[in-house]
Order: sequence, then C-alpha cells, then structure tokens
Amino acid sequence: MKQLLGLLLLLALGFACNLEDGHELKPPNVLLVIGDDISFPHLGAYGTKWIETPHCDRIAAEGLLFNNAFTPNAKCGPSRSIILTGRHGWQLGAAINHIANWPDTLGSIWESLAQASYHTGFTGKGWAPGNPGMKDNQRRELTGPNYSELKLSPPTTAISDIDYAANFATFLADRDQEEPFAFWFGSLEPHRAYEFGSGIRIGGKDPAAIDRVPPYWPDVDSVRQDLLDYALEIEHFDQQLGQMLALLEAEGELDNTIIIVTADNGMPFPRVKGQAYHDSHHLPFLVRYPPLIKDAGGQVDAFIDFTDLAPTLADLCGLNEEHLGNLKHFQGRSLRPLLRGEQPEDWRQFVLFEKERHDVGRPQDQGYPIRGIRSENDLLLINYEPERWPAGDPVTGYLNTDGSATKSFILNQARNGIDTSFWQMNFGRRPAIEFYQLDQDPHCVNNLAQAEQYLPRIEELRNLMESELRRQGDLRMQGLGEQYEAFPVAWESQRGYYEQFMAGDTLPANWINPSDRESGLWVE
Repeated sequence: MKQLLGLLLLLALGFACNLEDGHELKPPNVLLVIGDDISFPHLGAYGTKWIETPHCDRIAAEGLLFNNAFTPNAKCGPSRSIILTGRHGWQLGAAINHIANWPDTLGSIWESLAQASYHTGFTGKGWAPGNPGMKDNQRRELTGPNYSELKLSPPTTAISDIDYAANFATFLADRDQEEPFAFWFGSLEPHRAYEFGSGIRIGGKDPAAIDRVPPYWPDVDSVRQDLLDYALEIEHFDQQLGQMLALLEAEGELDNTIIIVTADNGMPFPRVKGQAYHDSHHLPFLVRYPPLIKDAGGQVDAFIDFTDLAPTLADLCGLNEEHLGNLKHFQGRSLRPLLRGEQPEDWRQFVLFEKERHDVGRPQDQGYPIRGIRSENDLLLINYEPERWPAGDPVTGYLNTDGSATKSFILNQARNGIDTSFWQMNFGRRPAIEFYQLDQDPHCVNNLAQAEQYLPRIEELRNLMESELRRQGDLRMQGLGEQYEAFPVAWESQRGYYEQFMAGDTLPANWINPSDRESGLWVE
C-alpha cells in the first residue's frame, strides 16, 4: 500500500519529464518486445548454448538481466491483460480469462500513452486472442494501431510472414519528429505450429547440443527436434529485434528508448504453457535504458511480475492521473529503483500465480482454477477443481496444450500402453495441493504436499497467499469463483485464432460452429 500511495503522489504531480540525478530528460520512447511463448532461460544471455540470440544478448549486456521475472498467468490473453493494466487477473473481470471480452470500463497503458500524446502502435500480436470491444464506433486499439501490412518470405512455412522490422520503420516514419513513441513488437514466434525438422535442416542445429531435456518429457529424438524447431523460431524473433535496434540507432533514438524484452508465457510444450509450474511462469526479462541504468551488464535477482510493467511505464514516461484514468490503481509498482541498482527494503518477497479459464473444451467451457505462491525456494499450488482435467478434456484433445511432436509422442506412448508416466505428468489429473522445493526440484516433478515435514510450511504459505488474495479482492477467496467462469468466451475471435495458430494440430474433427453450441459440450 505504501508503494502504491507513493506512485499515486508522483503521478498527481503531473510531471512532464523525468528527472534523473538532477538532469531533465526528454520523454523516453518505449519499445516493448514480447516473444510469443519463451521460457526462462532460453536466450543466449541466460547461458543457453543451443539458441543464438545476439541481439537479445546485446540488450542484456548494455542494460539489465532479470533472473526472477514472472507472468502471474501463463497464457497469452490473460498475461497480456496484466501487462496492459498493472493488475492481477482477479482484478480484471472478464480479462482474467483467455479469449475474453475486454471490459468496457478497463483502460490499457497503451491507450494512456496515446492520451499523453505518444505515437503508439504495434506489429504482429497485440492483445490477443479476444474481443477488445468498441470505442467511438470503432474497434478498440488496446496496443495502438496495427502495423503489420508489410511482408517477407519467412524461413519456414510455420513462421509468420509479417516483416516486423519493416513495419516498425513505417511506424517511425508516421510520427512527428519530436513526438515520443511507444511501440509493441508482438512477435508471433515461437508460437506453434512448427515446421518439423526445421531446426536441423535450416538452422543447422545438433540435437546433442541440448544439454538436458526436462524430466517431464521423454528424452527422444522427436522431442529434441521439437526443441530445436522452437529454437529456430526464437532466433527469427531475435533477428527482427536486431533490425529494429539498427533503425533506432539510425534515428538517433536508441539511448532514449526504454527497451524491454520478455515473453508472455512459457514455451508451447506440454506441462509448460497454460499450466502453473515454475517453467510455465518464469520468463526472460531484459531492460535497456542508459539514462537510468548505471550498472550496464548487471543482473537483478529481485522478484518482479507483469503487474509492474504498466506502473513502470507510467512512471518513466511521466503519465499523470488524467492520462491514466482508472489505471492509476496499479497492483504492481515501478521498477525504477531496481533499474537504478537499488532494491527497496519493502520489495516483494513472493509472487502470486493464477489461472481460470484458458482454452475451451471442457463441459460448459469450465476452467481449471489455480492459485499459487512462489517464494524464494517454494512453490505452492492450490487446484480448486481437481476432478477436472488440467490440460483440457481427453475427448477434445487436451486443448490447453498446443499440438506438437512432443505432445503426440507422449500421447501415443500412453495409448499404446508403452509408458503412461509421462502422460500422467503432462495430462493426468492432479491433487488439490502441490508443493515443490525448487532448489532440489526446479522442474516440479516431486510433489511434497503429503510430506509431514513440509506441512507447517504449506500452511504458512497458503495463509499468506489467501490473505493477500482476499486483500486484492479475489472472488474465489469469497466463494464466488463461478463468476470468473460465467464470463462468455469471445467466440467471434476464437475460430480465426485457432485456425491461424494451431492449423488443425489439436482441433477435433467435429469442431462445432459457435452459433450451434448450446450445451457447451463437444461430442465425438
């Protein structure tokens, strides 16, 4: 509360420029770079050798590398909602869900930047999938106008043909020379689908270079090839970032641009994206902004999460109450002190995780509600409806796991009676309580919830988590969780989303037109 009041006081001053070390700075530009489904530590800057990302590595070398950055919700729609608002999902109404209808009364930080005379826009994937609603009889632009018209010849059939960098150049050309800008680079990579074998065939990669396959997948050639195809798409994302950095240098704007590189959620593989384990939420996060960062090449170990992004931009870009509207009530806090190399004594000691409805496919399109807390070495997850299937129902193809070679291998092993252990870890039902010690078990495969020596710690963490959730107004803590599930799916946007991104990988052959769906059930 103290930090929130401090930020509100700062905003109330209505300052037009930053003051740093007594020097007045002109309003900074913003380049927010979001990979679509990248897990920590899958950038070269974090030590991953089988993925080459020289331009992301440059951001880390000339800025700061964050070791403990998290999305509270490991799915693109709700994760991006949190980025845009600085609030947790349980404070966002319908926007807590995937494929949501954006609430009319809810603003976005990009709309606030536009209100403050920033030139705004995005390329690729903005806030999606979902229905942003209408404003002044036009579709709302939650991340500004779309700059995605210019195309290129992609290296594989699965990589988007959007020329992100060329569209950024058009965006820059459209602004007034003295106008600050805020650009959202929403890469569509490394989202599924992949061209199988492209990592080896095009990228020249070696499956043996992968130091370790996570223990919740079988260590087989098809899984390693799947990882290399993922790596190739991350490298395409990085190359586009490199071209954007060159454009900023040519414009003389590089050092006056806050550049943030991250991802919306973990990698699009079973048990990661869309789930609530450490690998699902733990993301790369790099920041470059020389006027503020004094320890270039440094690392930050403090816990941050996506509720911090909007208040950081509001602070550094000098937005006032008029610009922010109802967004002034942030749950997160500005990263300014961390960027300066200072960690306040009252900085958070834990992060909270959340999940309600992600991809549809359960009866009545029910969600799989989870709340979690991650402290320095512990992860506690509470699964509130453990009788449901966590990755989606078997009859509809476990739709909260993207189609992939890894998914197919695990399912085929189970169907043929060869090995069901990986199926259980990735798709099976889960107990109501899960507890993991991350120093011993970073991939969260050994549930210690029933171990007597940990019961006091589990009770302590659950009390801490639930008291904080009650303070923040989580309806599930009030016995009203069904209200989150009652928000309708944005059907109009859903079909196109699945057709574009999943390309039939996991869609059942009996895909039902939304207008024909009355019971909410999908049948064989």
